[in-house]
Amino acid sequence: MSSFQSNKNILSLTEDLLVLVNEKLEGGSDRKLFRLVCREFLRIDSLTRKHLRVLRIEFLPSLLQKHPQLQCLDLSVCPRIDDGVVSLLLTRVGPGSNSVSCANWTRGLKVLILSRATGLRFSGLEMLARACPCLESIDVSYCCGFGDREAAALSCAVGLRELIMDKCLQLSDVGLAKIAVWCLKLEKLSLKWCMEITDLGIDLLCKKCVDLKYLDVSYLKVTNGSLHSIASLLKLEVLALMACPLIDDYGLQFIERGCPFLKVIDVSRCESVSSSGLISVIKGHVNLQELNAGYCLSELSTTLLNWIKNLNHLEIIRIDGARISESSFQVISTNCKSLVEVGLSKCVGVTNMGIMTLVSGCINLRVLNLTCCHSITDAAISAIADSCRNLVCLKVESCNMITEKAVCQLGSFCLLLEEIDLTDCSGVNDKGLEYLSRCSKLSCLKLGLCTNISDKGLFYIGSNCTKIHELDLYRCTGIGDDGLDALSKGCKKLMKLNISYCNEVSDRGLGYIGRLEELSDLELRGLIKITGVGLEAVAAGCKRLADLDLKHCEKVDDSGFWALAYYSRNLRQINLSYCAISGMALCMMMGNLTRLQEAKLVHLTNVTVEGFELALRACCVRIKKVKLLAPLRFLLSPEILETLHARGCIIRWD
Repeated sequence: MSSFQSNKNILSLTEDLLVLVNEKLEGGSDRKLFRLVCREFLRIDSLTRKHLRVLRIEFLPSLLQKHPQLQCLDLSVCPRIDDGVVSLLLTRVGPGSNSVSCANWTRGLKVLILSRATGLRFSGLEMLARACPCLESIDVSYCCGFGDREAAALSCAVGLRELIMDKCLQLSDVGLAKIAVWCLKLEKLSLKWCMEITDLGIDLLCKKCVDLKYLDVSYLKVTNGSLHSIASLLKLEVLALMACPLIDDYGLQFIERGCPFLKVIDVSRCESVSSSGLISVIKGHVNLQELNAGYCLSELSTTLLNWIKNLNHLEIIRIDGARISESSFQVISTNCKSLVEVGLSKCVGVTNMGIMTLVSGCINLRVLNLTCCHSITDAAISAIADSCRNLVCLKVESCNMITEKAVCQLGSFCLLLEEIDLTDCSGVNDKGLEYLSRCSKLSCLKLGLCTNISDKGLFYIGSNCTKIHELDLYRCTGIGDDGLDALSKGCKKLMKLNISYCNEVSDRGLGYIGRLEELSDLELRGLIKITGVGLEAVAAGCKRLADLDLKHCEKVDDSGFWALAYYSRNLRQINLSYCAISGMALCMMMGNLTRLQEAKLVHLTNVTVEGFELALRACCVRIKKVKLLAPLRFLLSPEILETLHARGCIIRWD
């Protein structure tokens, strides 16, 4: 069939069929290819798109005009979004429009993600909340300057069901009261790291928002009084209390008598909670599905175990950092048949026999964390591979008695593996990677400090693991350019790559990395052979690059940094410490990289005080965090330091 005939047949498809095809596509790259077929396909994608994540704020007005059916708008990577921009968007939906109604893009919006949008304040938030009548979910996490006025603005979205306010450091009980009084439909609320919240605010919240199903008050200095209030939430299913230092076993007794539908509780790193408190929770909630007590218990006691074994629906248990006996594994194996995840990171007493006993009964395990369980050997891993055929995630970092035999077993039997952490498992070699590459669903592979792997091992990974999106090769000194060539040919979906201190990598290797169009996070620390030529290849090819670490790349000259300034407009974080960049190149980079939010700039010997001053002035409107040498505190002008502070920038003096 000729290409003309083929195109004619495709274009004869009805709009309804094209919409159905578009809905079946998975991933951004597939949708991008769909849009590029022809104008009709582009039109269909524009009309049907429900989710939009904007990288460049200058394109936002036209994008909102093109996508009238949006349900989710993600502005978390637009550092320059502020109240003025919001006002413009709500009165003009695109270039050249004459006060067109904003209803076209706001009327169906249900989810608004503003995480790290620190340029916004209460005025812009209120405009958005009032303009979007269907708004159900807002995320303003890590907007550290947000406080009570911003909370009051958010409360205008009275239909909210989900609100994420993690690390809104200025939020107090006053702002929380506004939300509690007006957002009565709230079902999910996260207040992690909102350090000004007290028992008073939590009490009012629990009295007003009675439909809450999810509540996260981790890292707050709330007391047992808050647990008394939380116990009154009859619909609560998930309660996160991570690292709350003032709650103890007495407070958990309130939870025992309340929250009848509680399924998940997290008391990890709660230093005053013991086995007694967990027993109280278990007594009142026999249908508990997830118990997270990591770094909370000194040991897994027999008494607690006797209660845990009654949890017939328990699916996830994490007891990281506790001392555990072999008899405990027998109890869990015999009674907790529904377990799909077990966390034993840094547990004392984890042995081969214990793991063999565990997996003999818990054959449905999908996630197992054995990080720093140093006594584990091939025997335990072989038992896991033989029993847990549905395993998707295995973490065995620093289990340095594991050899190629164990990895071969995993590659032979655990074919559903998606994530495996073999960091500092020095016994892993190319033969092991050959077998592991049979796990075609692998998406995350961590091999840091595995010094016995070479380019040959990466060839196996590149040939078979085409879905991999994260690869850590930190200090894998046997890796060179040929291995990166193999990766670039097969692992086209790679998004995160760490080749720090892989000293055999040269500019040729970086040229291969430049083929990875999806790459967003790249660590090149300590690569002594690379120059500006290699960095230019990366910058030109990896247009989605958002996080770049070049610390101690001392042979990279200004040509590489000029290339970054020209091509890498999506960079959000960069580490240039100990680089040979000049003041002029630094100023150009900091000015051109309009989405840059964090920069580490220590020990730049070729940059003068004036160079630092100009570079900081070029980015002071949007930069959120910068690391500088301590002496510069007294050499930079008070004006630039005050400007950075006023803009909410955090300066770390090294």
